[in-house]
Amino acid sequence: MSGRVIPMESRPVAGRAAANHEPVVVGISFRSASVAIRERVAVAHEERAELLRVLRETRACHEAMIVSTCNRVEVYGVGADAYRAIEHVAALFGARVPGEDLRPHLYERKGRDAIHHIFRVASSLDSLVVGEPQILGQLKEAYEAAVNEESVNGALGRIMHRAFHVAKRVRTETALGAGQVSVASVAVDLARKIYSDLAGREVLLLGAGEIAESAARSLKAAGAQRLLIANRSFDRAEALARQIEGAQPRSLGELATLLEHADVVLVSTGSPGFVVTRDLAAAAMKHRRGRPLFFVDVAVPRNVDPRVHDLDNCYRYDIDDLEQIVGDGMQARKGEAEAAERLVLEELEAYVAWARQAEVTPTIVALRAHVRGTLAAELEKTLGGKLKHLGEDDRKALGVMLDAAVNKLLHAPTRALKGASEQPDGIHVVAAVRKLFELPEALAEADLAKNDVEPPKESRH
Repeated sequence: MSGRVIPMESRPVAGRAAANHEPVVVGISFRSASVAIRERVAVAHEERAELLRVLRETRACHEAMIVSTCNRVEVYGVGADAYRAIEHVAALFGARVPGEDLRPHLYERKGRDAIHHIFRVASSLDSLVVGEPQILGQLKEAYEAAVNEESVNGALGRIMHRAFHVAKRVRTETALGAGQVSVASVAVDLARKIYSDLAGREVLLLGAGEIAESAARSLKAAGAQRLLIANRSFDRAEALARQIEGAQPRSLGELATLLEHADVVLVSTGSPGFVVTRDLAAAAMKHRRGRPLFFVDVAVPRNVDPRVHDLDNCYRYDIDDLEQIVGDGMQARKGEAEAAERLVLEELEAYVAWARQAEVTPTIVALRAHVRGTLAAELEKTLGGKLKHLGEDDRKALGVMLDAAVNKLLHAPTRALKGASEQPDGIHVVAAVRKLFELPEALAEADLAKNDVEPPKESRH
């Protein structure tokens, strides 16, 4: 599902009243930008802590996490002002690509739409390869990194736990992920289209991570008999080779020689730049005597120089080129995708209804405590002054009268707040009450457990 792309100048200005603790998503993905743009925005693991710190310091986002994969770079956040949070995150993206206008490529969502997006991403319904299992692991890893940086501790944490639960239901209750569904398997399908029979072909894997492991198993199943695995860390290449019958580990230092003999090179390293340069490929082609060489580069940032494709008998495909193959295979799983979408919507409605109630209940408690506390303090002052002569019975009677006054005074506001929990925009009513009575923000989080506001029952499956 593509997000609504909104030019920055058309968005509401920062500071406009917004709902309390509203979730937002700002991102760029294979649906909105080419790999050439995505790789410039991509966030390396070692950068995440600093970027999360920047997000927190401006207080635009109370909570935030960063998801950066080969197909998407997204920030999930929760802020008191959704528009301010969106503007801040969008500016952060823009700072990563100086001089480039990212506005046509960025999408944003807030509130219910943001939660829906997160649920769909976790369930692999927004993936390049719909149904692939890797995205859930990537989300969990991004969530854990944010928790370790103390960037997730409340509303966003509950949304993510719910998203993991939704993904599990999609996995177990539909066949969306049946069969070979991953970026690696699609890359292998491309290799099989290049050579109808992989038997007798030499396949070189550059990288020894999760995608490389998945590709190695798919290549073996597809009939590849000679499989070489090269990695910057030879120990990791050796460890992966031991898991794949017939695979052999190689050092990345041998790359020049390896390219002279390979037929297909599948590249998925974590390098921030080109592992295979044009000069390196050109030198290898001189020794190949006209034999074609095919590169399938599924890394982001890309690891194979695009200019390699300009060399005679040298062909290069990147992750954007896999879309056509994905589209062909998606028809077979269309029914399962529709079933998964219905399940996600069912979970979304249940969660949103619970979340509205989770905002309303502590607000009612805080409002009653605020009003009663204010009146009780004034009564206490009066009983210590002009009415200090009153006996115990009279004092108790005044206390009963105070409680009755609080109940009558707050009957209509309480009814309105409870009614707000049934309305899509009810969160704005809650935010207004909190602002008007200057109720403490932290109470909304703290009182969830205190007042037995439990997640919907489906989440306990």
